[in-house]
Amino acid sequence: MDSALLNIHAILPRSRVNGPGVRLVVFFQGCKRGCKGCFNPDTHAFEEKDLLPAASLLEEGRIAPDVEGITVSGGEPFLQPRGLRDLLASARALGLSTLVYTGFTLEELRAGPSEAVCLDFIDLLVDGPYMAESPEEKPLPRGSTNQRFHFLTARYSPGDLLMPGRSELFISGDGTVRETGFGSLTRAV
Repeated sequence: MDSALLNIHAILPRSRVNGPGVRLVVFFQGCKRGCKGCFNPDTHAFEEKDLLPAASLLEEGRIAPDVEGITVSGGEPFLQPRGLRDLLASARALGLSTLVYTGFTLEELRAGPSEAVCLDFIDLLVDGPYMAESPEEKPLPRGSTNQRFHFLTARYSPGDLLMPGRSELFISGDGTVRETGFGSLTRAV
């Protein structure tokens, strides 16, 4: 199958704070929204970062054995609808659950010409722009309380959304430290 190229900002091989269970997390590059206080400002530019075929992201050996699903974040995933669809369809074919974060609302996606076609491959959609003035304080996988959870299949229910924490730190082989999640581990207490 010929797979669309995706402009990828980063990939986390396993995370426990970016959705239910252990997840592979893919951050798309490019976003027009410009939400004040965005968690991922480095993903906004539309410059080419890493162009990869969607199908290659789920190749054998890339997915840890304990990963139950894939989380797609950004940037804005729905600005790359063909690649997003290919990635989600590949994940579904492998039996992985799918969670997608978007700054669009579900209603906006359904009104769009091509974006809604991806919805058929999403188990859980978290929609709405990030609003710094309404931060989520509970251990839920969203940045602000205006963002909504849409259970598009029966794979998850609200009880599955309580996270073991709000943030994680990853240290790469070269010593680079990266934080992911929905709160800052480095925030003054």
